[in-house]
Parts: sequence; C-alpha cells; structure tokens
Amino acid sequence: MPISREYLARVPASVGWVGFHVGVVVTVAAALSARGSKKQAPPPPQPVAVKLVTFGCLAAAAVLLAGCGHQAPPPTPAPPKVSVVVLKAESVPITTELPGRINAYRTADVRPQVNGIILKRLFVEGSEVKAGQQLYQIDPAPYRATYDSAIAAEASAQALAERYKPLVEANAVSKQDYDNAVASNLQTKAAVETARINLIYTRVLSPITGRISRSFITEGALVTANQPTVLATVQQLDPVYVDVTQPSSTLVRLRREAAAGLLKQNASGQTQVSVLLEDGSDYAHTGTLEFSEVTVDVGTGSVTLRGLMPNPERLLLPGMFVREQLQEGVRQDAVLAPQQGVSHDQKGDPTALVVGPDNTVELRALQTDRAIGDQWLVTSGLKPGDRVIVEGLQLAKPGAKVQPEEYRPPGAVAKTTRPASETAQPAAK
Repeated sequence: MPISREYLARVPASVGWVGFHVGVVVTVAAALSARGSKKQAPPPPQPVAVKLVTFGCLAAAAVLLAGCGHQAPPPTPAPPKVSVVVLKAESVPITTELPGRINAYRTADVRPQVNGIILKRLFVEGSEVKAGQQLYQIDPAPYRATYDSAIAAEASAQALAERYKPLVEANAVSKQDYDNAVASNLQTKAAVETARINLIYTRVLSPITGRISRSFITEGALVTANQPTVLATVQQLDPVYVDVTQPSSTLVRLRREAAAGLLKQNASGQTQVSVLLEDGSDYAHTGTLEFSEVTVDVGTGSVTLRGLMPNPERLLLPGMFVREQLQEGVRQDAVLAPQQGVSHDQKGDPTALVVGPDNTVELRALQTDRAIGDQWLVTSGLKPGDRVIVEGLQLAKPGAKVQPEEYRPPGAVAKTTRPASETAQPAAK
C-alpha cells in the first residue's frame, strides 16, 4: 500500500530520526563484517527485523523530504517610514532681493592745475578731509614772482591812464592815446588776477568733504596742469548709492506696486529698502529707492535701479557687493513648502510627494512663486493640512503605503539629545 504525503506529515519527527539512526548502525556493521571475511558467501535471506529497519530508514527519509517541502511563507514587510511636514496657512512678508554694488555719493579726483614741484603732502592717507582743506603744496616761488611783476605793471599802467586824463581834456594828447592807456590798465589788472589765481593753485585743495585715498605721488615729484595721473581721490561715503541691475519687467512691476501702495514707504512717501551684507548679516540702517535710470540696455534688456543708503559708520565701501531688499507687502493665507520636499520632473516643473489620509503616497504637480528662505511659496498644488514627505523620498512611490512620522530638524534633535558625558554617572570614589 503506498504511503501518502499526508500520512508522512503526521508521523512524528522523533520516530523518523530513530529509524534513520538504526539504519545507519546496521549499514556500518554489515560493512565491517564483510571486510573481516576474505571469501564472502552468498547473502542469506533477510529476516523480518532487517526489513523493518529498512522500512524505518525509508520512512525517515520521506519525513525529511516532506519537511523540506512545507516551509512557512515569509512575513509581509512593514510599510517604509517617511518624515513629513504638515503645511499650514500663514502670513508671509513678501520681499524682493536685488543684487547690486555700492557706489560713492560723490567722487572727486585731485589733479594739479599748475606746473611745479610738490613740496609737501598735508593729509593722512585714508582720513576724512573737509572741502577746501589743503592737500598738497606746490613750489609757489615762480608764481609769486609773476604775481609781483603783474602788480607792478598794473600800477604803471594805472598811473599813465591817470596822467592822460587831464591832458586829453586840455587837448594836450589825443583821445586815442588816452583810450590806449585805459585799455592797457585794464589788461594789467587782468594779469594781476591771473597771477593771483595761479599762486592760489599752488595750494592743492580738497574739492569735496569725504574720505581720501592713498597718495599716488610723493614729495619732490614734478606735476603738470591737467595731467592724466591723479594725485589722490576723495569720496563722500555718507550717504552711498546701491546700484542694482534688473530686467525691465522687474522695474515695471515695482513701479506698479509702488503706485498701488504695496511697497513699504516712509513718512515722505519714498519706498524703503534694506541691505544684506556680503556675510549675510543685516545692515542696521534703511534707505530709500530711487528710479534714476530711464534708459533700458538694448543688449541685455536690463535697467539700473538706484537706492540711497545712509552710511554713518562707513561700513559700506564703494565696490562692495550687497543684496538690496524691498518689502512688497504681506501675503495672507500663504502656503510654504520646504525646499527639501520639492523636486522637479523631466520638464523642470516642481512636484511633491504627499501622504494621503489612508497613508498612501500621492504625486502633486505644483506652481511656485518664489523662494523664501529654505521654503517655496506655493500658489497651486498644495493646501493647508497636506503632509509633504521630506525624508525617505527614495522609499516612497506614488500609490504605495508608508508610515508617516513628524519631521524633526537636525537642530531640534541635537537639543533633545543630551551628550553622553552629561548622562554618565560620576565614578565612585
């Protein structure tokens, strides 16, 4: 009668293992007996006990095969864990950042207006100078001599004109001679004034108030009038200009927002601007925006916007790179999505993975307005209460089940985790 698989499955495993071991012992004994005899007789008929042992071995082998064929199925893996951020509606101040550079309010190049040798430098490089303060002294000797000579010539011409005046009335001299004497007197007066001005120009003065640069010449150098090389440069640094270059569309939008009253303005109705320094810190003072440029660059389609910024500490220097911020108003009920949870598809459109009410992942197509810090201002595709996946994106697929948990920034985790040195107990003395 054939043995069915169900019957073998009901046979205890211990019975199968006992029969298997008995069969092994009988086989080993028979092999040792055959090795001891040189001539082997024909095998006698097997007794009933040997048949039972053989049946036990076969039963044990069948039990082992049946046990190998019936394995328990592996457990179903749990849904992957993902970190989510729950979106909420909030009031967001809208600002526009415009990259630009600092320019001095006034810049004056100091050049000589007469020829001569520099005798003295009368300022400290990098210091503040006042308008009219003497900066250099050019050798005045030749110009003083010219001035004295002009004064003498002017006195002689004036005496001649005064002497001819009564004589022309008495017809002692011709009227032509008298007119020539008067004209000569006027020319000598002009020569005196020219000599006096040249003598003043030997004292090189500062044209404006500001901070002076290093000196490009030293004492003993020969300078000429209207030379291309400047002696020094004076820049007025309070206030300063912040010049930014933006597309003409930005200029049109800012003008419309200013006309609609959306831009933050001061008491005088001027649009206020603030500045971020190169290291990302905020500048302490606020300025005003001026739309000074009226011509658009035909090559780039951009226009220069100019802001006026106070600079009492002289922290803003010409040529410094800054970012100018304009407050455009406050947007109510805005939705901000973390940039960490927003990706882009093959077309470059923004997308996000959202966990639905039944913990099923959904793919959402988004429309974003601008970046605000480390978040995107979303105008379409997300609503308050949506759970956006920010960690575990590689495990989350659209339509799959996940285990959402609240996202904790690394900084918050570090604050809640105490160092091991603080939790360790002090050693017993």
